[in-house]
Amino acid sequence: MAHDLQTPTAPPLVEDAPLADPDIAARPAPVPASVPGARRERPDLDRDERLLLHERATRKGVNPLVYWVVRAFFQPFFHVYFRMRRIGMPHVPKHGPVIFAANHRSFLDPFVIGALSRRPLYFVAKKELFRKPLQGWFLNSLGAFPIDRGNADGDAMSTARAILERGDCVVIFPEGTRTRPGGIGSPKRGVGRLALESGAPVVPVAVHGTSHIRTKWKIRPHRVTVRAGRPLRFPQVDDPTADLARAVTARIWPCVELQWNALGGHTSERGIGVDRALLDVRLAPDGGLHGGAPSGNVPDREAR
Repeated sequence: MAHDLQTPTAPPLVEDAPLADPDIAARPAPVPASVPGARRERPDLDRDERLLLHERATRKGVNPLVYWVVRAFFQPFFHVYFRMRRIGMPHVPKHGPVIFAANHRSFLDPFVIGALSRRPLYFVAKKELFRKPLQGWFLNSLGAFPIDRGNADGDAMSTARAILERGDCVVIFPEGTRTRPGGIGSPKRGVGRLALESGAPVVPVAVHGTSHIRTKWKIRPHRVTVRAGRPLRFPQVDDPTADLARAVTARIWPCVELQWNALGGHTSERGIGVDRALLDVRLAPDGGLHGGAPSGNVPDREAR
């Protein structure tokens, strides 16, 4: 009966069938233009377009006309509509390069942090915000430059170093993205690497209340507070290792947490808890939390 067995044959090949491309398969399907109400997604900026924005931030800096007009409007608006409080402003250096390491809750955070200093502050923003040419130009004029989140974006870090080398200020959100609701997230080591490579002091900053001000496109009045701690200083290292950058980040982030907890974030935002007695350096064992880090961990009345 062996002659009755038939060997299964493979299905015929279709010559016109294209080979599967994993990159194409991973892309979202395009939205047909004929669908009513359909929105065609703009493509992300390629590397050359992003480098042009980096170059503008590095060589030209902010657009003075756009920056100061926008600031003249936003800062009084924040004080009146959001009842903004600024704590710890004497801790912010008035001259030289400065890194502001802050938690991230809202798109308004860079503008709120900008109220801590009379100098323009430069900050990274996700590359998707620069898809629209006019919006990208506006953000770039205010000191923003794009970053490719989720990847080790060396271009963004090089731009940040160049801005610090000329003596300006850079805002870094170590969490890498907005974190809400709940407590603050976990940091990435990029801020530690930038601090080591530039040698610039790092000011730990906490922003509280901005996560409550927006419901879709409605901006609601809600108290916003920004609190800066004492600057942290680290030796300059030309080529720090990943472990060293991670260790410096582990030194910086607890100081941001202390500012956040001092504003009540550990209770109002259901974040991590901390004994409030430890927020007063005079009551804390061994000079404060985390080995007595010089983080400005003093009561609000002393940080003013």
